[in-house]
Amino acid sequence: MYAVGDKVVYPHHGAGKILKIAPKEVLGRRREYLTIQILHSRMVAMVPVESADRAGLRKVVAADVTEQVIGVLRDEASAMPKGWSHRYKHNRDKLKTGDIFEVAEVVRNLARLNACKGLSTGEKQMFTKAKRILASELMYARDLTEDAAAALVESVLAVVRVDAAAPVAGARRPAPAV
Repeated sequence: MYAVGDKVVYPHHGAGKILKIAPKEVLGRRREYLTIQILHSRMVAMVPVESADRAGLRKVVAADVTEQVIGVLRDEASAMPKGWSHRYKHNRDKLKTGDIFEVAEVVRNLARLNACKGLSTGEKQMFTKAKRILASELMYARDLTEDAAAALVESVLAVVRVDAAAPVAGARRPAPAV
């Protein structure tokens, strides 16, 4: 199913490239492992081939799907829980799916929320991580450099921030200046 050189997404970590597939003994059990270099964190992950699907590993989306992803970034924010801790859990669960559309939704919603009222410290960290995860997959899907993919995400979000007058569930508008 996977081959050396394949570009894959490891949920909650981002996109990477399979460096090798080799047997390894762990805890007395010998299995085939995928060794994956995760782009944005420079992390190397080892995933047993037999449980790659359960771990949520998937191939990077095709280039033509990325326009739909950019469309999600441009859409209006979807409803999110009001309290930051519930919102954080809601968004964390979306990121765990590894689905590029879910990741794009988290990035979009946090960008709009940040423009309207700001983010908690945890949400700021999540926003940064989610943007990196999204950019890493766009990089491979569109054959971009890491910097170009990050710039693409930021350029779309710049328009979102300008257009952030759209209310986000739970967001309070600042009081008008007197």
